[in-house]
Amino acid sequence: MPRGKIELDDDQKFALMKFRRSVHDILEPQHDDYYLLRWLRARNWNAEAAEKMIRESFLFRKQMEIDSKLMSWEPPEVIKLYHPSGTSGCDKDGAPVIIIPFKGFDPIGFLNSTSKIDLLKIAGKILETNLKMADETGDRQLVVIFDMEGFDIRQYASRPAAEIAIALIQLYEANYPEILKQCYIINAPRVFSIAFNVVKRFMNGYTLSKIHIFKNEPKKWKPVLLSTITPDNLPEHYGGNLRDPDGNPKYTTVIKQGGKIPESFYKRNVETPDFAKEFIKTVIKKGSKLVLDFIVIEEGCYLRWDFKTEGHDIKFGVTLKDENGVESPVVRYKRVAAHQIDESGVIACQAPATYFVTFDNTYSIFRNKKLTYRIWVTPPIEKLDIIPKEYDLKKLKSSLEEDMMAQPMAEDTDSNANDIGN
Repeated sequence: MPRGKIELDDDQKFALMKFRRSVHDILEPQHDDYYLLRWLRARNWNAEAAEKMIRESFLFRKQMEIDSKLMSWEPPEVIKLYHPSGTSGCDKDGAPVIIIPFKGFDPIGFLNSTSKIDLLKIAGKILETNLKMADETGDRQLVVIFDMEGFDIRQYASRPAAEIAIALIQLYEANYPEILKQCYIINAPRVFSIAFNVVKRFMNGYTLSKIHIFKNEPKKWKPVLLSTITPDNLPEHYGGNLRDPDGNPKYTTVIKQGGKIPESFYKRNVETPDFAKEFIKTVIKKGSKLVLDFIVIEEGCYLRWDFKTEGHDIKFGVTLKDENGVESPVVRYKRVAAHQIDESGVIACQAPATYFVTFDNTYSIFRNKKLTYRIWVTPPIEKLDIIPKEYDLKKLKSSLEEDMMAQPMAEDTDSNANDIGN
C-alpha cells in the first residue's frame, strides 16, 4: 500500500478511530493509519474483529520473538542450504520481488531434519526482512513469484507435508494481512489445480484476488512480469537481465534453489505415518462441520474410513474434486447412526483428484457430537507390502522356536488331553 492520501468514507473513518482507541495499549509509534487499515480491511471494517485479529497476532509475534530475536536468529544449516527463496530486487513502485522455486521445497525432508517451528520462523524472517525493505521504499507491499516448474504433487500427498504447507499459509493470513501486491504462479502443471483447490480454502478473498496463475507458457507470463518489474530486477530465466557470474540465468547466488534434502540431515522419520492405526477423537460443535481433504495422485488407491459417535448420530458424506475443479458426490450425505454401530467403508479412487470427507453437525442446534475416526488412503495394490521380507520371516521363525521351547512336556500334554476327553 504506497503512501499517499487515504480516501475513506464516514463509516470507515469511524471504524478506524474506534479501532485505534481499542488497541492503543499495544501500538508502537510506527503503527500508522496505513498499518491499522490492513487489519480493518481484512475484517471487513469490523473494529471488534480487527482488534481480536491484531491482538492474537501480537501474541504470536511475542511467542515467536519476531520483534526481538528473530532477525538475529541463525536458522539450522539444512534451512540455509535447502530452503528455496530469494529477493531479486523491486518492482517499478519499490515493492520487493520474492522468487520461490517451489520444486526445491522438500516438505518431508524438512520435517525429518528440522522442526515445524523453524520453518515458520524462516518464513517470518523472510517476510519481515522484505517488509522492512518495502517500508524504506515507501511501497509497503510485496510481489511474490512462485515457480512451479517440476512441481511434484506426490510430495504433498502425506498429511504431515500438507499440514506444513497449510501452516505457512495460515501464518501469512493471520499475521500479515494485505501485504501482497501481486502473486504470480508460473509454470503450473495440470495437477497443480488439485493442490490449489485444497490450500485456497485457507486464503481470504483479498489474497485470492492477487493471485495470477500461468501454465508452462513463458511467452504469456514473461510479458506480465516485465510490465511491472524492470529487467534489472529480474533473473534472466524469468525475462530479466540478472545472472550469476558464471552465466547461470536462474541467478542462484541470490535465488536459492533448494532441492532434495540428503538423509544425512535427518533426525527423525515422519515420512510414512500409519494413519490406518491411529484413531482421532474430536468434538463437532452444534451447527458446525468437520471437513477433511485427501489428495489422491495415483490410480488404484482406495479411501477407507472407520468412525463412531457417542450418544447421537452424525451426517456423513464424501465428495471429490477433479483436476478441472469439478465437484461430484461419491458417498451421498446422510445421517448415520454411528452411535449404535460402528461405521466402516471403502471406495476406489480416481486420480488425480481431491476427496473431501465431511462430518456434518449443522442440523443440530442443541448437541455437540463426540466423534472417533480414522480415515486413510491406501497405496495401489502393487505397492502394498504384502509379501513378508527376509527379516520378518526370520523374526517369525525365532518366535515359533521360542513358543515350541515354552511348550509343556509331551507326557503332560497327553495327560491334559485325556482329562479334556473325559
